[in-house]
Amino acid sequence: MEWGPSCRKCLTALVCLLLLSTFSWAAQWTVVGPDGGDVRSLSYDPQNPDRIYLGTSTGTIFLSRDSGHSWARFAHFGNDDDYVLDHITVDPRHPETIYVAAWSVDNQQTGDLFRSRDGGLTWQALPGMHGKSIRAFAVAASNSSVLTAGALDGVFRSRDGGDSWERMSPVTLTEIRNVESIAVDPKDPNVVYAGTWHLAWKTADGGLTWEHINKGMIEDSDVFSIIVDSTNPSTVFASACSGIYKSQTAGESFQKIQGIPFSARRTRVLKQDPSDPATVYAGTTEGLWKTTDGGKSWKHVSSSEVVVNDVQIDPRNSRRVLLATDRSGVLASDDGALTFAPSNHGYTHRYVTSILADNKDSNTLYVGVVNDREYGGVFVSHDGGQHWLQKSMGLDGRDVFTLKQASDGTLVAGTNKGIFMLTRESSEWRPSKSIMNEKTTLRTVKKGAKRVSVASKSYSHGVLDARVDDIEIVPGRWLAATTAGIYTSTNQGKSWSGGAILGKEDFIAVQASRDTEVAATRLHVVLSSNGGVSWQQATLPAYLTIRGLVLAPDGQILIAAREGAWSSSDAGASWQHLFNGLPDKNISSIAYDENGKRLLATSTSTGVVFESEDSGRSWQRGPDSGYPLRRVTVVHGHFVAATPFDGVVIQPENATQSAAIGGASN
Repeated sequence: MEWGPSCRKCLTALVCLLLLSTFSWAAQWTVVGPDGGDVRSLSYDPQNPDRIYLGTSTGTIFLSRDSGHSWARFAHFGNDDDYVLDHITVDPRHPETIYVAAWSVDNQQTGDLFRSRDGGLTWQALPGMHGKSIRAFAVAASNSSVLTAGALDGVFRSRDGGDSWERMSPVTLTEIRNVESIAVDPKDPNVVYAGTWHLAWKTADGGLTWEHINKGMIEDSDVFSIIVDSTNPSTVFASACSGIYKSQTAGESFQKIQGIPFSARRTRVLKQDPSDPATVYAGTTEGLWKTTDGGKSWKHVSSSEVVVNDVQIDPRNSRRVLLATDRSGVLASDDGALTFAPSNHGYTHRYVTSILADNKDSNTLYVGVVNDREYGGVFVSHDGGQHWLQKSMGLDGRDVFTLKQASDGTLVAGTNKGIFMLTRESSEWRPSKSIMNEKTTLRTVKKGAKRVSVASKSYSHGVLDARVDDIEIVPGRWLAATTAGIYTSTNQGKSWSGGAILGKEDFIAVQASRDTEVAATRLHVVLSSNGGVSWQQATLPAYLTIRGLVLAPDGQILIAAREGAWSSSDAGASWQHLFNGLPDKNISSIAYDENGKRLLATSTSTGVVFESEDSGRSWQRGPDSGYPLRRVTVVHGHFVAATPFDGVVIQPENATQSAAIGGASN
C-alpha cells in the first residue's frame, strides 16, 4: 500500500498525539481505589512470565512485574477513553516488541494496531491497519514476523512484523467479515482459522483459497474463540454462542462438546495449558470451566457470577491461573483453579459517581460506583483511601449515583432503583421507598340555608423505585431528583411525597437553600422560592445538555453542561456562558467548597481542577490530576476526585498547589 506525503504527515501527527497522550498520564495523582473493575485481556512475556500486561476497555494497559500480584499503570492509547484492548501480544523471540490491538467503543467501525519496539517506552500506530476495528490478533508461533489480524472488514496479514500489510480474505468473499477470533497453525503460518459473527473459515494456503468450516456447528453460531492444539494441529477447539466444539480433522468437521450447561454457552475465550495439552479452560459469561481430558468432561471451577474475558496459565507452573473478568478485576489461583482470590493491588478500573467524607471523621471516605453489580455499590475507607471495604449489603447489586449523609451519620444512597439508608449502627442498607402524597378535595355542603365548601384530605400510597441521580439534605427536609420527578421527605426518609414538576419527570440534580429549591433535567431548570409549593421554569438556552448544578450561597445558580459552564444571578431569567479561565465544553461538575469559600469545577476533557473566588466570574487553573474528572472534593486540605474509569485519585501530600486546608467539603 502506498502512502502519499499528506497521509504520512497525518500519521506522524497521530503518532505524536499518541506519545503525548501516553506521557501525559505518567505523572499523576495517586490512584487509591477501590481496587478491581473490568479487565479485558491478559498477556505475559514468554521470556519472563512474571511480566504480565493487562488491557482495559478504556485504552489503558497496566503492568505486573510479580506474576500478577500487583499492578501499575503502564501506557494509555488515544486521547480519549474509548479504545477496547482485547489483544496484547509479546513477540516470543523479541520480547521488547509488543503489539496491542484496539477497537473503538464510540465508533465501533474503527480502531488501530499499536507496536512498541522498546518494551513499551514508545508506541507507533501501524499505518497499514490504521482505522480498522481489530477484534482478533495472532503472532505465528513458527515465525514471529508473521502477524494476522481479524477486523470487521476482513482478515489481514503482515510478513514483516507489521511494517506492511496485505488482505488475506478476498474483497469479493463478503462473508468473511466481522472477524471475532483468529488462530494460526503453530507449525505452518499459512494455515489460518477465522471465527466470525456467523461461523468459521479456514485457509491452508495463506489466503489464496478459503473454505467454510461449519460441519457439525449450529448454523447461527458466533465464533468467539479458536485454539489449535500446540502439539497436534489437527485438534482444533472453537467456542460459540451455541457451545464449545472440537475438531480432530483440522476443522473439516466438528463435534459439540457436552458437559457445559446451556446458560454458560456464551464462551468468550478458550485457553490451553502450555504444559498439558489435554487441559483446556473455557471462560464463559457464567464462570470458568476446565477439562483435563481434552474436552470429554468439564468441571465448573468458579462462581457462576464471574464473567470471564480472558484466561492466562503460567507456562512454568500450570497451577497458577489468572482470570480477566468483568467487575471483579483479576482473579488468581495457585491451586490449578480449585480456588480463586482477587489479585488487584494497584489496579483500579471503577466508575466512581460520588465521594463523601464522613461528617464525624474525615479520614473515613465513602464512594459510590456503577456498573459493578455485586462487586460494586458503596465502598468505605477508614484511612483516607489506603484500604477499602465493600459496604453494599442490602443494595443487591444496585448502581449508586449519589451519596449523602444526615446529621446523625445516616448514609443516604440514590440508586438505579430507589433510595436506601444505612445507619451508623447497621451493617445492611434498608430501602426508603414509601410514597405518601396528600390530596385536598373541596366539596360543597349545605350548612343551614347556605352552601359552603369543605376541604377534605386523602392520601395516596406508592413505592419510590425510580432511578435517583441526586439527593439534597437541608435542615427540615430531604430532596431527591429522580426519573419520576422531585420527591421530598420531612421525616428523615420515613416517607416521601412529590412527583412530576411542570410536566417534567426525569430529574438529574436538585439543590436547596432555605425556601429556595432548584432542580434540573438534562434540558430544563425549574425553581421554587417557597419550599416547593409552586414552581417556575427558567429561561434556558435550548441547546444545553445539563450534567449538574449548584446553588451558591449568594443565590447564584450555576450549571455544568456538555456545552460548558453557565450561571444565572436573576433566578433563571437570564444566563451567562462562563468562559473566563474555564473550558468552553464538557464541564462535568461545579460545586461550592464551604471551607474554602469558592467554586470548584471539573471536566471530563482535562484533569485540571478549576477554582473561582468571585462567584464564577473568573476562574484559575488549579492542580492537574492527569485524569479526566467527574467531581472533586477537599479532604484535609487536599483534593480528592472521582474519575470516570480509574476510581478515586488523591492529590499528593507534597503537591505545590494544594487545596485550602480546612477539613472536608462535599
